[in-house]
Amino acid sequence: MEVIYLLIPLSLVFLVAAIWFFFWAVKSEQYDDLEGPAHRIILDDREKQSDAAALRKQQDRKPQDRDLPQ
Repeated sequence: MEVIYLLIPLSLVFLVAAIWFFFWAVKSEQYDDLEGPAHRIILDDREKQSDAAALRKQQDRKPQDRDLPQ
């Protein structure tokens, strides 16, 4: 029974900390853009693919184009 005198205040401290953390997250705009990071992952992949395709295209050019003295 004496442990309840410790557990109730401890749980209230955890509750206050959780509420404070939630309001801090909302205030610092952590929940404003929930879909943006998911879309950026897809767009980053497309940019990397197009960069890789451009590099392959550049490497597939005729050898004499690359070997000319400048």
